[in-house]
Amino acid sequence: MLHTYTYPQYAYRQSDEQREGRRVRYPVVVIGAGPVGMTQALDCAFRGIPTVVLDDNNTVSVGSRAVCYAKRPLEIWDRLGLGDDLVAQGVQWKVGKVFFRDELVYQFDLLPEEHHKMPAMINLQQYYLEERLVRACDESPRVDLRWKHKVLAVEPQSDHVVLTVETPDGIFKMEASWLIACDGASSDTRRMIGADFIGQFFQDRFLIADVVMKADFPTERWFWFDPPFHRHQSVLLHKQCDNVWRIDFQLGWDADPNEEKKPERVIPRIQAMLGPDVPFELEWVSVYQFACRRIDRFRHGRVIFAGDAAHQVSPFGARGANSGVQDCDNLSWKLKAVLEGDAPESLLDTYHDERAFAADDNILNSTRSTDFITPKSRTSLRLRNAVLELARTEPFARPLVNSGRLSTPTPYVHSPLNTPDTEPFAGRMAPGTNCADAPIERDGRPGWLLNQLGDGFVLLSFGPAEPVRVGGVEARVLQVGRDLIDRAGVLAERYDGQPGTVYLIRPDQYVAARWRRFDRAAATVALARALSHANA
Repeated sequence: MLHTYTYPQYAYRQSDEQREGRRVRYPVVVIGAGPVGMTQALDCAFRGIPTVVLDDNNTVSVGSRAVCYAKRPLEIWDRLGLGDDLVAQGVQWKVGKVFFRDELVYQFDLLPEEHHKMPAMINLQQYYLEERLVRACDESPRVDLRWKHKVLAVEPQSDHVVLTVETPDGIFKMEASWLIACDGASSDTRRMIGADFIGQFFQDRFLIADVVMKADFPTERWFWFDPPFHRHQSVLLHKQCDNVWRIDFQLGWDADPNEEKKPERVIPRIQAMLGPDVPFELEWVSVYQFACRRIDRFRHGRVIFAGDAAHQVSPFGARGANSGVQDCDNLSWKLKAVLEGDAPESLLDTYHDERAFAADDNILNSTRSTDFITPKSRTSLRLRNAVLELARTEPFARPLVNSGRLSTPTPYVHSPLNTPDTEPFAGRMAPGTNCADAPIERDGRPGWLLNQLGDGFVLLSFGPAEPVRVGGVEARVLQVGRDLIDRAGVLAERYDGQPGTVYLIRPDQYVAARWRRFDRAAATVALARALSHANA
Protein backbone atom coordinates (compact mmCIF):
# COMPACT_ATOMS: atom_id res chain seq x y z
CA MET A 1 0.00 0.00 0.00
CA LEU A 2 2.97 2.35 0.55
CA HIS A 3 3.33 4.95 -2.22
CA THR A 4 6.07 7.17 -0.81
CA TYR A 5 8.62 4.71 0.56
CA THR A 6 10.54 1.68 -0.64
CA TYR A 7 11.84 -0.62 2.06
CA PRO A 8 15.59 -1.31 2.01
CA GLN A 9 16.85 -4.87 2.28
CA TYR A 10 20.03 -5.06 4.34
CA ALA A 11 22.60 -7.75 3.63
CA TYR A 12 23.14 -10.70 5.93
CA ARG A 13 26.80 -11.47 6.55
CA GLN A 14 28.21 -14.47 8.33
CA SER A 15 30.47 -13.46 11.20
CA ASP A 16 34.06 -14.62 11.38
CA GLU A 17 33.40 -16.38 14.67
CA GLN A 18 30.57 -18.46 13.22
CA ARG A 19 32.58 -19.31 10.12
CA GLU A 20 35.59 -20.35 12.19
CA GLY A 21 33.64 -22.07 14.97
CA ARG A 22 34.95 -19.74 17.71
CA ARG A 23 33.01 -18.47 20.72
CA VAL A 24 33.72 -14.76 21.29
CA ARG A 25 32.79 -12.59 24.28
CA TYR A 26 31.84 -8.98 23.51
CA PRO A 27 31.60 -6.15 26.05
CA VAL A 28 28.02 -5.32 25.03
CA VAL A 29 25.49 -7.10 22.84
CA VAL A 30 22.16 -5.44 21.98
CA ILE A 31 19.14 -7.47 20.85
CA GLY A 32 16.89 -5.52 18.48
CA ALA A 33 17.74 -3.03 15.73
CA GLY A 34 14.82 -0.68 16.27
CA PRO A 35 15.24 2.99 17.23
CA VAL A 36 16.11 2.14 20.84
CA GLY A 37 18.49 -0.73 20.07
CA MET A 38 20.44 1.24 17.48
CA THR A 39 20.54 4.36 19.65
CA GLN A 40 21.87 2.21 22.48
CA ALA A 41 24.62 0.82 20.25
CA LEU A 42 25.56 4.25 18.92
CA ASP A 43 25.68 5.75 22.41
CA CYS A 44 27.90 2.91 23.63
CA ALA A 45 30.14 3.43 20.60
CA PHE A 46 30.22 7.18 21.28
CA ARG A 47 31.60 6.33 24.72
CA GLY A 48 34.19 3.93 23.32
CA ILE A 49 32.42 0.60 23.91
CA PRO A 50 32.45 -1.90 20.99
CA THR A 51 28.88 -3.17 20.58
CA VAL A 52 27.21 -5.93 18.56
CA VAL A 53 23.57 -5.53 17.51
CA LEU A 54 21.52 -8.62 16.62
CA ASP A 55 18.25 -8.44 14.69
CA ASP A 56 16.20 -11.28 13.25
CA ASN A 57 14.96 -9.12 10.35
CA ASN A 58 16.77 -7.29 7.55
CA THR A 59 14.78 -4.10 7.01
CA VAL A 60 13.27 -1.17 8.88
CA SER A 61 9.90 -0.96 10.63
CA VAL A 62 6.75 -1.62 8.62
CA GLY A 63 4.57 1.47 8.58
CA SER A 64 5.18 4.90 10.08
CA ARG A 65 4.60 3.67 13.67
CA ALA A 66 6.24 6.08 16.14
CA VAL A 67 6.28 9.47 14.43
CA CYS A 68 6.65 12.13 17.16
CA TYR A 69 10.13 12.78 18.55
CA ALA A 70 10.53 15.28 21.35
CA LYS A 71 13.22 17.82 22.17
CA ARG A 72 15.18 15.71 24.67
CA PRO A 73 15.64 12.65 22.38
CA LEU A 74 16.60 15.06 19.60
CA GLU A 75 19.29 16.48 21.90
CA ILE A 76 20.55 12.95 22.57
CA TRP A 77 20.70 12.15 18.86
CA ASP A 78 22.40 15.51 18.30
CA ARG A 79 25.14 14.46 20.73
CA LEU A 80 25.57 11.37 18.53
CA GLY A 81 25.88 13.54 15.40
CA LEU A 82 22.38 12.91 14.01
CA GLY A 83 20.32 15.84 15.27
CA ASP A 84 20.70 18.19 12.33
CA ASP A 85 19.82 15.49 9.78
CA LEU A 86 16.69 14.39 11.65
CA VAL A 87 15.45 17.93 12.21
CA ALA A 88 16.05 18.81 8.56
CA GLN A 89 14.05 15.82 7.36
CA GLY A 90 11.28 15.90 9.96
CA VAL A 91 8.27 18.20 10.17
CA GLN A 92 8.78 20.63 13.06
CA TRP A 93 5.86 21.67 15.24
CA LYS A 94 5.11 22.99 18.70
CA VAL A 95 1.45 24.08 18.68
CA GLY A 96 -1.39 21.73 19.52
CA LYS A 97 -5.11 22.45 19.22
CA VAL A 98 -8.01 20.64 20.86
CA PHE A 99 -11.55 20.72 19.44
CA PHE A 100 -14.82 19.70 21.08
CA ARG A 101 -17.33 18.76 18.42
CA ASP A 102 -16.68 21.53 15.86
CA GLU A 103 -15.19 24.29 18.07
CA LEU A 104 -11.64 25.05 19.19
CA VAL A 105 -11.57 24.88 23.00
CA TYR A 106 -7.86 24.87 23.88
CA GLN A 107 -4.41 25.22 22.40
CA PHE A 108 -0.88 24.90 23.77
CA ASP A 109 2.70 25.76 22.84
CA LEU A 110 5.28 23.11 23.71
CA LEU A 111 8.22 25.52 23.57
CA PRO A 112 7.11 29.12 24.12
CA GLU A 113 10.63 30.37 24.99
CA GLU A 114 13.44 31.02 22.52
CA HIS A 115 17.14 30.07 22.52
CA HIS A 116 17.07 26.27 22.12
CA LYS A 117 18.97 24.45 19.38
CA MET A 118 16.50 21.59 19.02
CA PRO A 119 12.80 22.16 18.28
CA ALA A 120 10.01 21.11 20.64
CA MET A 121 8.95 18.20 18.43
CA ILE A 122 9.41 16.75 14.97
CA ASN A 123 7.22 14.30 13.11
CA LEU A 124 9.15 11.73 11.12
CA GLN A 125 8.08 8.29 9.99
CA GLN A 126 9.88 5.62 12.00
CA TYR A 127 11.30 3.96 8.90
CA TYR A 128 13.16 7.17 8.04
CA LEU A 129 14.55 7.40 11.55
CA GLU A 130 15.67 3.77 11.47
CA GLU A 131 17.25 4.19 8.04
CA ARG A 132 19.36 7.08 9.36
CA LEU A 133 20.33 5.07 12.45
CA VAL A 134 21.35 2.10 10.29
CA ARG A 135 23.60 4.36 8.25
CA ALA A 136 25.19 5.71 11.43
CA CYS A 137 25.77 2.18 12.74
CA ASP A 138 27.38 1.15 9.45
CA GLU A 139 29.67 4.19 9.60
CA SER A 140 30.77 3.52 13.18
CA PRO A 141 33.87 1.32 13.62
CA ARG A 142 32.58 0.29 17.07
CA VAL A 143 29.12 -0.97 15.99
CA ASP A 144 28.71 -4.42 14.42
CA LEU A 145 25.10 -4.54 13.14
CA ARG A 146 24.14 -8.10 12.22
CA TRP A 147 20.95 -8.79 10.28
CA LYS A 148 19.17 -12.16 10.21
CA HIS A 149 20.57 -13.12 13.63
CA LYS A 150 17.76 -14.54 15.75
CA VAL A 151 18.44 -15.14 19.45
CA LEU A 152 17.06 -18.56 20.43
CA ALA A 153 18.29 -18.77 24.02
CA VAL A 154 19.78 -16.52 26.72
CA GLU A 155 21.77 -18.13 29.53
CA PRO A 156 22.85 -15.64 32.21
CA GLN A 157 26.07 -16.49 34.07
CA SER A 158 27.69 -14.73 37.01
CA ASP A 159 29.98 -12.56 34.88
CA HIS A 160 28.56 -12.85 31.35
CA VAL A 161 25.62 -14.06 29.24
CA VAL A 162 25.68 -16.91 26.71
CA LEU A 163 23.49 -16.45 23.63
CA THR A 164 22.39 -19.10 21.17
CA VAL A 165 21.92 -17.44 17.80
CA GLU A 166 20.36 -18.73 14.58
CA THR A 167 21.40 -17.39 11.16
CA PRO A 168 20.85 -18.56 7.57
CA ASP A 169 24.13 -20.48 8.01
CA GLY A 170 23.03 -22.36 11.11
CA ILE A 171 23.24 -21.98 14.88
CA PHE A 172 26.19 -20.78 16.96
CA LYS A 173 26.92 -19.43 20.44
CA MET A 174 28.37 -16.08 21.46
CA GLU A 175 28.88 -14.30 24.76
CA ALA A 176 28.29 -10.82 26.15
CA SER A 177 29.70 -9.25 29.28
CA TRP A 178 26.45 -7.25 29.29
CA LEU A 179 23.31 -7.96 27.28
CA ILE A 180 20.83 -5.15 26.54
CA ALA A 181 17.38 -6.32 25.45
CA CYS A 182 15.70 -3.81 23.12
CA ASP A 183 13.46 -6.37 21.45
CA GLY A 184 10.12 -4.66 21.94
CA ALA A 185 6.90 -5.07 23.88
CA SER A 186 6.71 -8.80 23.08
CA SER A 187 10.34 -9.28 24.14
CA ASP A 188 11.55 -12.87 23.79
CA THR A 189 14.45 -12.00 26.08
CA ARG A 190 12.06 -11.03 28.85
CA ARG A 191 10.27 -14.34 28.44
CA MET A 192 13.53 -16.33 28.37
CA ILE A 193 14.68 -15.02 31.75
CA GLY A 194 11.23 -15.08 33.31
CA ALA A 195 10.90 -11.39 34.11
CA ASP A 196 7.49 -10.09 35.15
CA PHE A 197 5.74 -7.52 32.94
CA ILE A 198 2.67 -6.20 34.69
CA GLY A 199 0.20 -3.40 34.14
CA GLN A 200 -3.09 -2.55 32.47
CA PHE A 201 -4.49 -3.32 29.02
CA PHE A 202 -7.10 -0.81 27.84
CA GLN A 203 -10.35 -2.03 26.35
CA ASP A 204 -10.37 0.23 23.33
CA ARG A 205 -9.06 0.20 19.78
CA PHE A 206 -7.77 2.89 17.45
CA LEU A 207 -7.32 2.95 13.70
CA ILE A 208 -4.13 4.47 12.27
CA ALA A 209 -4.49 5.70 8.71
CA ASP A 210 -1.50 7.27 6.98
CA VAL A 211 -2.90 9.31 4.10
CA VAL A 212 -1.06 10.96 1.21
CA MET A 213 -2.68 14.28 0.38
CA LYS A 214 -1.90 17.92 -0.28
CA ALA A 215 -3.87 19.67 2.44
CA ASP A 216 -3.84 23.18 3.85
CA PHE A 217 -3.92 22.09 7.50
CA PRO A 218 -1.20 23.92 9.46
CA THR A 219 1.80 22.06 10.84
CA GLU A 220 0.17 21.47 14.23
CA ARG A 221 -1.25 18.64 16.31
CA TRP A 222 -5.06 18.66 16.07
CA PHE A 223 -7.21 16.54 18.37
CA TRP A 224 -11.02 16.31 18.21
CA PHE A 225 -13.40 15.05 20.89
CA ASP A 226 -16.77 13.96 19.47
CA PRO A 227 -16.36 15.67 16.05
CA PRO A 228 -19.31 15.82 13.63
CA PHE A 229 -17.49 13.48 11.23
CA HIS A 230 -16.82 10.78 13.88
CA ARG A 231 -19.47 11.15 16.55
CA HIS A 232 -18.93 10.05 20.16
CA GLN A 233 -15.29 9.16 19.47
CA SER A 234 -11.97 11.02 19.11
CA VAL A 235 -9.65 11.78 16.17
CA LEU A 236 -6.02 12.90 15.98
CA LEU A 237 -4.31 14.57 12.99
CA HIS A 238 -0.54 15.01 12.41
CA LYS A 239 1.58 15.94 9.41
CA GLN A 240 4.60 13.80 8.43
CA CYS A 241 7.14 13.95 5.60
CA ASP A 242 6.26 13.47 1.92
CA ASN A 243 2.75 14.95 2.31
CA VAL A 244 1.78 12.00 4.50
CA TRP A 245 -0.78 12.76 7.22
CA ARG A 246 -1.35 10.53 10.24
CA ILE A 247 -5.00 10.22 11.25
CA ASP A 248 -6.00 8.20 14.34
CA PHE A 249 -9.67 7.26 14.70
CA GLN A 250 -11.00 5.91 17.99
CA LEU A 251 -13.07 2.81 17.20
CA GLY A 252 -14.27 1.41 20.51
CA TRP A 253 -13.64 -2.01 21.99
CA ASP A 254 -16.35 -3.76 19.94
CA ALA A 255 -14.70 -2.92 16.61
CA ASP A 256 -13.41 -5.84 14.54
CA PRO A 257 -9.73 -5.05 13.78
CA ASN A 258 -9.67 -7.08 10.57
CA GLU A 259 -12.79 -5.45 9.19
CA GLU A 260 -11.78 -1.91 10.19
CA LYS A 261 -8.48 -2.14 8.26
CA LYS A 262 -10.25 -2.80 4.95
CA PRO A 263 -10.15 0.16 2.51
CA GLU A 264 -13.92 0.09 2.13
CA ARG A 265 -14.19 0.84 5.87
CA VAL A 266 -11.30 3.31 6.11
CA ILE A 267 -11.97 5.48 3.07
CA PRO A 268 -15.49 6.60 4.10
CA ARG A 269 -14.16 7.67 7.52
CA ILE A 270 -11.51 9.85 5.89
CA GLN A 271 -13.97 11.27 3.34
CA ALA A 272 -16.33 12.21 6.17
CA MET A 273 -13.47 14.10 7.81
CA LEU A 274 -11.97 15.80 4.73
CA GLY A 275 -15.01 16.14 2.52
CA PRO A 276 -15.87 14.13 -0.59
CA ASP A 277 -13.84 16.27 -3.00
CA VAL A 278 -10.40 16.10 -1.32
CA PRO A 279 -8.17 13.61 -3.20
CA PHE A 280 -6.02 11.29 -1.10
CA GLU A 281 -4.37 7.88 -1.17
CA LEU A 282 -4.06 5.38 1.66
CA GLU A 283 -0.42 4.87 2.60
CA TRP A 284 -0.63 2.52 5.59
CA VAL A 285 -3.42 1.25 7.86
CA SER A 286 -3.26 -0.48 11.22
CA VAL A 287 -5.52 -1.10 14.22
CA TYR A 288 -4.01 -1.14 17.68
CA GLN A 289 -4.90 -1.86 21.29
CA PHE A 290 -2.62 -0.37 23.91
CA ALA A 291 -1.34 -1.06 27.41
CA CYS A 292 0.46 0.71 30.25
CA ARG A 293 2.88 -1.65 32.00
CA ARG A 294 6.53 -2.19 32.87
CA ILE A 295 9.04 -4.85 33.81
CA ASP A 296 9.65 -5.68 37.47
CA ARG A 297 13.37 -4.81 37.34
CA PHE A 298 15.20 -3.09 34.50
CA ARG A 299 18.34 -5.04 35.37
CA HIS A 300 18.31 -8.83 35.82
CA GLY A 301 21.93 -9.61 36.60
CA ARG A 302 23.89 -9.19 33.37
CA VAL A 303 20.70 -8.69 31.30
CA ILE A 304 19.39 -5.13 31.08
CA PHE A 305 16.12 -4.02 29.46
CA ALA A 306 15.39 -0.80 27.57
CA GLY A 307 12.58 0.67 25.48
CA ASP A 308 9.34 -1.25 24.97
CA ALA A 309 11.00 -4.40 26.33
CA ALA A 310 11.05 -2.59 29.69
CA HIS A 311 7.92 -0.44 29.56
CA GLN A 312 4.82 0.20 27.48
CA VAL A 313 2.53 3.21 27.42
CA SER A 314 -0.48 4.23 25.38
CA PRO A 315 0.40 6.34 22.32
CA PHE A 316 -1.17 9.52 23.70
CA GLY A 317 1.69 11.86 24.53
CA ALA A 318 4.37 10.22 22.37
CA ARG A 319 6.07 8.74 25.42
CA GLY A 320 7.09 5.30 24.11
CA ALA A 321 10.04 5.76 21.76
CA ASN A 322 11.01 9.06 23.39
CA SER A 323 11.32 7.38 26.76
CA GLY A 324 13.25 4.47 25.25
CA VAL A 325 15.89 6.80 23.80
CA GLN A 326 16.29 8.34 27.25
CA ASP A 327 16.83 4.83 28.66
CA CYS A 328 19.89 4.53 26.39
CA ASP A 329 21.18 7.93 27.46
CA ASN A 330 20.98 6.88 31.11
CA LEU A 331 22.56 3.46 30.68
CA SER A 332 25.57 3.90 28.39
CA TRP A 333 27.77 6.08 30.59
CA LYS A 334 27.12 3.81 33.55
CA LEU A 335 28.10 0.75 31.54
CA LYS A 336 31.32 2.49 30.52
CA ALA A 337 32.22 3.33 34.11
CA VAL A 338 31.59 -0.25 35.23
CA LEU A 339 33.41 -1.84 32.27
CA GLU A 340 36.47 0.34 32.88
CA GLY A 341 36.50 -0.37 36.60
CA ASP A 342 35.74 3.22 37.57
CA ALA A 343 32.46 2.37 39.31
CA PRO A 344 30.96 -0.64 41.11
CA GLU A 345 28.22 -2.72 39.51
CA SER A 346 25.80 -1.05 41.91
CA LEU A 347 25.94 1.97 39.58
CA LEU A 348 23.89 -0.10 37.12
CA ASP A 349 21.21 -0.60 39.77
CA THR A 350 20.63 3.15 39.58
CA TYR A 351 19.60 2.63 35.96
CA HIS A 352 16.55 0.85 37.38
CA ASP A 353 16.10 3.47 40.12
CA GLU A 354 16.01 6.33 37.63
CA ARG A 355 14.40 4.82 34.56
CA ALA A 356 11.74 2.82 36.44
CA PHE A 357 10.84 6.09 38.16
CA ALA A 358 10.56 7.73 34.73
CA ALA A 359 8.53 4.79 33.40
CA ASP A 360 6.10 5.05 36.29
CA ASP A 361 5.74 8.78 35.62
CA ASN A 362 5.07 8.12 31.93
CA ILE A 363 2.59 5.36 32.74
CA LEU A 364 0.76 7.64 35.17
CA ASN A 365 0.50 10.46 32.64
CA SER A 366 -0.39 8.11 29.81
CA THR A 367 -3.10 6.41 31.88
CA ARG A 368 -4.64 9.74 32.81
CA SER A 369 -4.67 10.79 29.16
CA THR A 370 -6.28 7.51 28.15
CA ASP A 371 -8.95 7.83 30.84
CA PHE A 372 -9.79 11.34 29.61
CA ILE A 373 -9.87 10.34 25.95
CA THR A 374 -11.77 7.08 26.50
CA PRO A 375 -14.10 7.55 29.53
CA LYS A 376 -15.11 4.25 31.13
CA SER A 377 -18.52 5.31 32.50
CA ARG A 378 -21.35 7.73 31.84
CA THR A 379 -20.27 9.76 34.85
CA SER A 380 -16.70 10.16 33.65
CA LEU A 381 -17.96 10.99 30.15
CA ARG A 382 -20.18 13.77 31.55
CA LEU A 383 -17.27 15.10 33.59
CA ARG A 384 -14.97 15.02 30.57
CA ASN A 385 -17.49 16.82 28.36
CA ALA A 386 -18.15 19.42 31.08
CA VAL A 387 -14.41 20.20 31.20
CA LEU A 388 -14.37 20.60 27.42
CA GLU A 389 -17.44 22.86 27.47
CA LEU A 390 -15.93 25.05 30.18
CA ALA A 391 -12.56 25.24 28.40
CA ARG A 392 -14.17 27.26 25.61
CA THR A 393 -14.58 30.28 27.88
CA GLU A 394 -12.97 29.55 31.25
CA PRO A 395 -9.15 29.61 31.50
CA PHE A 396 -9.10 27.51 34.71
CA ALA A 397 -10.57 24.52 32.83
CA ARG A 398 -8.08 24.49 29.97
CA PRO A 399 -5.20 22.81 31.87
CA LEU A 400 -7.65 20.01 32.74
CA VAL A 401 -8.12 19.14 29.05
CA ASN A 402 -6.00 16.04 28.45
CA SER A 403 -5.59 14.85 24.87
CA GLY A 404 -2.13 13.47 25.71
CA ARG A 405 0.46 15.25 27.84
CA LEU A 406 3.36 15.42 25.41
CA SER A 407 6.63 13.73 26.34
CA THR A 408 9.03 15.65 28.58
CA PRO A 409 12.00 14.30 30.56
CA THR A 410 11.27 13.05 34.07
CA PRO A 411 13.57 14.62 36.69
CA TYR A 412 15.30 11.99 38.85
CA VAL A 413 14.34 13.80 42.01
CA HIS A 414 14.97 10.81 44.30
CA SER A 415 18.08 9.45 42.60
CA PRO A 416 20.79 8.12 44.93
CA LEU A 417 23.33 9.77 42.59
CA ASN A 418 22.13 13.29 43.46
CA THR A 419 23.83 15.53 46.01
CA PRO A 420 21.08 17.65 47.62
CA ASP A 421 21.28 21.44 47.57
CA THR A 422 22.62 23.17 50.67
CA GLU A 423 21.78 26.70 49.50
CA PRO A 424 18.77 28.21 47.69
CA PHE A 425 18.64 28.35 43.90
CA ALA A 426 16.09 29.79 41.50
CA GLY A 427 14.92 28.03 38.32
CA ARG A 428 14.53 24.41 37.25
CA MET A 429 18.12 23.12 37.20
CA ALA A 430 17.92 21.12 40.45
CA PRO A 431 19.95 17.91 40.93
CA GLY A 432 18.36 15.11 38.93
CA THR A 433 17.22 17.44 36.11
CA ASN A 434 18.42 17.29 32.50
CA CYS A 435 20.43 20.33 31.47
CA ALA A 436 18.65 23.11 29.62
CA ASP A 437 20.40 24.23 26.45
CA ALA A 438 21.53 27.81 25.93
CA PRO A 439 23.36 29.77 23.23
CA ILE A 440 27.06 30.36 23.93
CA GLU A 441 30.22 31.41 22.14
CA ARG A 442 33.46 29.45 22.22
CA ASP A 443 36.70 30.52 20.55
CA GLY A 444 34.78 33.32 18.86
CA ARG A 445 32.22 30.99 17.27
CA PRO A 446 28.53 30.73 18.20
CA GLY A 447 27.36 27.40 19.57
CA TRP A 448 25.22 25.65 22.15
CA LEU A 449 25.88 24.55 25.71
CA LEU A 450 24.85 20.90 25.26
CA ASN A 451 27.28 20.49 22.37
CA GLN A 452 30.14 21.53 24.69
CA LEU A 453 29.46 19.04 27.50
CA GLY A 454 31.05 16.06 25.71
CA ASP A 455 30.93 12.49 27.05
CA GLY A 456 32.24 12.85 30.62
CA PHE A 457 31.64 14.66 33.90
CA VAL A 458 31.81 18.45 33.74
CA LEU A 459 32.06 21.23 36.32
CA LEU A 460 30.12 24.10 34.73
CA SER A 461 31.33 27.10 36.69
CA PHE A 462 30.43 30.78 36.84
CA GLY A 463 33.70 31.52 38.61
CA PRO A 464 37.04 29.89 39.42
CA ALA A 465 37.04 26.07 39.72
CA GLU A 466 39.49 23.21 39.28
CA PRO A 467 39.07 19.67 37.92
CA VAL A 468 38.37 16.95 40.48
CA ARG A 469 39.09 13.25 40.15
CA VAL A 470 37.78 10.00 41.63
CA GLY A 471 39.87 7.04 40.52
CA GLY A 472 40.08 7.15 36.73
CA VAL A 473 37.21 9.63 36.32
CA GLU A 474 37.88 13.35 36.07
CA ALA A 475 35.33 16.13 36.03
CA ARG A 476 36.77 18.81 33.76
CA VAL A 477 35.95 22.49 34.08
CA LEU A 478 33.95 24.62 31.65
CA GLN A 479 34.13 28.16 33.00
CA VAL A 480 31.61 30.73 31.83
CA GLY A 481 33.44 33.89 30.86
CA ARG A 482 36.66 32.01 30.08
CA ASP A 483 35.79 28.86 28.09
CA LEU A 484 32.22 29.81 27.23
CA ILE A 485 30.87 33.30 26.56
CA ASP A 486 27.26 33.86 27.66
CA ARG A 487 26.71 36.96 25.54
CA ALA A 488 22.90 36.81 25.67
CA GLY A 489 22.77 36.05 29.40
CA VAL A 490 20.48 33.06 28.77
CA LEU A 491 22.86 30.54 30.34
CA ALA A 492 23.18 32.52 33.58
CA GLU A 493 19.41 33.01 33.70
CA ARG A 494 18.54 29.34 33.21
CA TYR A 495 21.12 28.13 35.73
CA ASP A 496 20.75 30.99 38.22
CA GLY A 497 24.43 31.50 37.53
CA GLN A 498 25.39 33.99 40.19
CA PRO A 499 29.17 34.66 40.35
CA GLY A 500 30.96 31.63 41.81
CA THR A 501 28.17 29.13 41.14
CA VAL A 502 29.30 25.63 40.13
CA TYR A 503 27.30 22.71 38.66
CA LEU A 504 28.48 19.09 38.52
CA ILE A 505 26.99 17.63 35.33
CA ARG A 506 26.87 13.91 34.56
CA PRO A 507 27.89 12.35 31.24
CA ASP A 508 24.19 12.11 30.25
CA GLN A 509 23.80 15.89 30.74
CA TYR A 510 21.89 15.64 34.03
CA VAL A 511 22.71 17.83 37.02
CA ALA A 512 24.32 15.81 39.84
CA ALA A 513 25.08 18.66 42.27
CA ARG A 514 25.46 22.44 42.53
CA TRP A 515 27.00 24.94 44.90
CA ARG A 516 27.34 28.69 45.25
CA ARG A 517 31.13 28.43 45.25
CA PHE A 518 33.71 25.82 44.30
CA ASP A 519 34.76 23.49 47.11
CA ARG A 520 37.20 20.77 46.06
CA ALA A 521 36.26 18.39 48.87
CA ALA A 522 32.51 18.79 48.27
CA ALA A 523 32.91 18.37 44.51
CA THR A 524 35.02 15.23 44.97
CA VAL A 525 32.44 13.69 47.30
CA ALA A 526 29.63 14.55 44.86
CA LEU A 527 31.55 12.97 41.96
CA ALA A 528 32.11 9.81 44.00
CA ARG A 529 28.41 9.74 44.87
CA ALA A 530 27.45 10.15 41.20
CA LEU A 531 29.59 7.06 40.47
CA SER A 532 27.80 5.09 43.22
CA HIS A 533 30.86 4.66 45.43
CA ALA A 534 29.63 3.46 48.80
CA ASN A 535 31.83 5.81 50.86
CA ALA A 536 30.54 8.96 49.15
